[in-house]
Parts: sequence; structure tokens; C-alpha cells
Amino acid sequence: MTDRRSFLRALAYAVISAPPIARAQAQTVVRRMGYLKPGAPDSPEETQRESAFLRKLGWIEGENLRVERRYANGTLELLRPLAEDLLRLKVELIVTSGTAATLAAKSATNTIPIVFWSAGDPVRTGLVASLARPGGNITGYSVAQTEMNVKRLAVLREWLPRVHRVGILQNSANPYFRATREELDRGCRTLGIQPIFVEVAGPGELTKAVSEVARRGGRGLLIGSDSLFQDNQKELMRAVLKYALPSTTSRVHIRETGALVSYDPIDSEEMERGASFVDRILRGAKPADLPVEQPTRFELAINLKTANALRITVPPALLARAHEVIE
Repeated sequence: MTDRRSFLRALAYAVISAPPIARAQAQTVVRRMGYLKPGAPDSPEETQRESAFLRKLGWIEGENLRVERRYANGTLELLRPLAEDLLRLKVELIVTSGTAATLAAKSATNTIPIVFWSAGDPVRTGLVASLARPGGNITGYSVAQTEMNVKRLAVLREWLPRVHRVGILQNSANPYFRATREELDRGCRTLGIQPIFVEVAGPGELTKAVSEVARRGGRGLLIGSDSLFQDNQKELMRAVLKYALPSTTSRVHIRETGALVSYDPIDSEEMERGASFVDRILRGAKPADLPVEQPTRFELAINLKTANALRITVPPALLARAHEVIE
């Protein structure tokens, strides 16, 4: 009888305690994700914004998700070693920002899933076999930057139809620019624009590059999405405004610093789509089976303060189309 009572007490204890133990065990399953970016570290606000989209899908950093972040601070040669460092930490997937970071991650692994949150023309640069069937271990959200840059120049030309020579700054270390330069050149010429390509090797060359555009007769400037320009936006815009060059850009921060106009996919869409890829892969999906997605929503923004400083009148039709006006 004593043995029977002991057995029943033990059984009751096991039944009562099992659910909390099971929950505790589930909570200790922490997935590990790597994040690779060519530029400077994200601000706390930027990190919080990016994490918010993962939280909506149930991935909470510090609870069931650990994110290992690595930043190259503009030195693209560091991207491959940083990717290898993430692999040593046994991350389950790597999220990359931009083409250069994605190429570096691809060169480091062909098995660990890679999700690019933004990459220009992933087919042309060899990241995926096709948008519909990526193949391999890479997929993500792609912004066709060459096409977008032509649209940005079209907006600038609509605003300033007499501008025929436009400077185009390119980070000489970013392989994407070399792969798409001819295509961008053709797009410029369809708009009646003669491009002035100026390569920049580092932050110390930004002012010189802008002055070179002015010296060669440039009357406008296209500032690409490369982290070199975003991370050094204040220095860059000082030079741009010094030489009174109306500029078009893809980056909200550069626009707010003084660029005249920007035209770009909505940031939140990029983050939302990227988080969706991460969620599906962590739940078992294969990158090869997830088609590359592209933006569907865009926004036009005008910096009226810069327009006034340059004594440029904004066409009413263009102003009416703007999603945001900085005054």
C-alpha cells in the first residue's frame, strides 16, 4: 500500500509539473542569426525598427532569437572575414545588406541560408540563377538599383530640363557598380543625359569627387545607395551644396541632410519582406524555393529647403506627386 501511494504521488507530481517544464524547454530554444552590413553600425533606433518586423512574426531578440551583428564600416575587404566569423559562431542564416555583403557571404558559404534585405540586380551579379527560381542558398528582397537610378534621373530632368551633364558617384570597391555601369550609361543617354562617372575609394575622396564633377561641367548629381555615401552624408552634402549641384538620391538620410530629391521603395516594405524571408527559413523553408521579391511601393520626396537655397522653383505637378516635402 505504501509503495502504491508513493507511486501515485510521483505520478501526480509528474503530471502537474510537466507542462511548465515543457514550456521552459521551449523557451530555451534560441535560434541564432547573423547580420552583415558593409557600412557603419546601425543606430539603436534603426535596430529597433528592423527588429520590430521580426517581433511581429514571433522572433524576439533576447528570448528566442540571438542576432550576431557585424559591420565593415565602409571597408568592403572586411566583409568576407566578417562572414567567416559569423559562420564560426554557427549562425543558422545570414542576413545581408546590399550586394557587396551578399557576395561576401556567398563566397564564404554555399550551405548556410543567406537572405539579402536589399541587393541590386541579383541575377546580373551572380547571386541567384533567376528571380523566380533562385537556386542555391540565397534569396531575398531586391531593388533594381540601375532601373531606380534612371527613374531618379528622370525626376531630376523633369524638374531641371536644361541639366544635361550629371555626375554619378561610384564606390570603386563595390562590384555592383562595375557590373551595371554600361546599363546605367545607356539609361542616362535615353534621357538625354551625359553621365560623368567619378569613382570614390574612401571618405577622404568625397569632396574631391564632387569638385571633379563640377570641374567637368556637371550640373547635377546622382548619389547612389552605397553605404560609403550614407555613412559620410554630412561631408558629402557640404561639398554638394558648396558647388550648388542639384542632387537626387535613394537614401532618406541623405535627402534630409540636403539632397534635393529622392525616389525610392518604401523602407518599411524592405524590412517587412526581409523579416518574412527570415521567418520562413527559420521555420524550415529552403532559400532555393523562395522567389526573390521586388518592391511594389515607392515614394517621392522633395527637400524644399535645398530648393530654396539653390533658388530652384519646384514644378507644381512634381510637388503634387511628392509623398513628403521637407520645409
